Amino acid sequence: MRLSAATKPRPDHPALWPGYQPEGAGNGIVHLGLGAFARAHIAAYTDGAMEAEGGDWRITGVSLRGEDVAHALNPQDGRYTLIERGETPQARVIGSISAVVAGATLGERVLSALVQPACRIVSITVTEKGYGLLRSGGCDPAHPAVAADLQNPAAPRGVLGLISRGLALRFAEGLAPFVVLSCDNLPENGPLVRAAVIDFARRAHGAALADRISAEVAFPSTMVDRITPAATARTRADAAALTGYDDEAAIETEPFSQWVIEDRFPSGRPAWEAAGALFVPDVAPYEKMKLRMLNGSHSMLAYAGFLSGRTYVCDVMKDAALGGLVRRHMAAAASSLPSIAMDLAAYASSLCDRFSNPAIAHETRQIAMDGTQKLPQRIFAPALEVLERDEYLAPFAFATAAWMRYALGRNDQGQTYPLNDPREAEIRAILTGVDVENPVAVFAALAALPDFLPETLARGKFADAAILRLERMLTLGMEKAILAEAQ
Repeated sequence: MRLSAATKPRPDHPALWPGYQPEGAGNGIVHLGLGAFARAHIAAYTDGAMEAEGGDWRITGVSLRGEDVAHALNPQDGRYTLIERGETPQARVIGSISAVVAGATLGERVLSALVQPACRIVSITVTEKGYGLLRSGGCDPAHPAVAADLQNPAAPRGVLGLISRGLALRFAEGLAPFVVLSCDNLPENGPLVRAAVIDFARRAHGAALADRISAEVAFPSTMVDRITPAATARTRADAAALTGYDDEAAIETEPFSQWVIEDRFPSGRPAWEAAGALFVPDVAPYEKMKLRMLNGSHSMLAYAGFLSGRTYVCDVMKDAALGGLVRRHMAAAASSLPSIAMDLAAYASSLCDRFSNPAIAHETRQIAMDGTQKLPQRIFAPALEVLERDEYLAPFAFATAAWMRYALGRNDQGQTYPLNDPREAEIRAILTGVDVENPVAVFAALAALPDFLPETLARGKFADAAILRLERMLTLGMEKAILAEAQ
């Protein structure tokens, strides 16, 4: 049944519906990349902020990958059910999204939204590969979306092209710029996206626009954390049971949520702190903590878990050996961090509790995606620091070896699987002709991927430690390699 503006909660299904009238509020945010995580995170925080303090902060969502989200949400006036899976699932209906833009006319409709005077924030969740960033700074002209928009900058469809063109149009009309707010798991995501937008603007529109963006546009950094698995038939069934309505846009997530934001919003922002967000002058320590302790251990357990037959993260945590390796990795990651005003042991314990939650069906296969984009900041960065101090390398060497074993594209039973990595073709090409039973040859081939494994880690002590673990995985199988590592 359509969740329309006139819809009221059924008395026999007491789900939490918005305590404000969504249609009475204006739009203040354009969000690029309206996937499940965005709806479980920024849209939920914005809903909570409007519930607490009001404001014209509804979200125009943009689906850059397809039209499914638009087809599900637009007939429901943007409303959808968010299920939090703890011991007992809890539901709330989110009203902060007004509409979703997608399809063939996406570019012109997004630009129209970006030049509305009320638009004060452009937020983004497209994962790292969706931007077209260079880790060294700037945009990647070879990235498909960047290349297409550089060819036709007046009619963009990619993130950097839309933001640059939107700012150019606002400046031409005498409007203040919007804030650009990346909510992706990127190190120093504010400065990184800022450098890419400025570089793209210079290439596509000239130095004048690039210089003005540099001088006038704010790019706050953020740290986000909320496990959001893909929706299933169970998600939709539970949404119907809890709300009394069929909801094709229902999503599920864990009860825990964290959002740390650098407070730089010259034109205003929602009262996100009323919904639990933390505003700080420097996000970097929190970001590094999350990337290394949570995301790093997530990557390690994804490769080791997937290759040893564990479908879900909670299955990994049920295994004594694998669960022990997760805790070991978190402790090693914590030792690599600068001083921070948080109890890291308590944080690690809370992470293990979250990973063990059987109500969250978070697949190891899903976490294993995009490894070449994730490992540099999650695994290699702390490994470099630990190596420099001559401290405990084993957890990072094991995680690296597990990825390399996964990159071979077949498990111990000989079954093949897609890597789901933007560099998959490159990985397969570099392994062509390599003796995949030889750990030294496999390590050397994958270590040679450009702009991936730092040279310091590709040789010497770290390389030896990773090759030793890769040898166990290839000769003993992943299950026995895990047991050997856990001893």
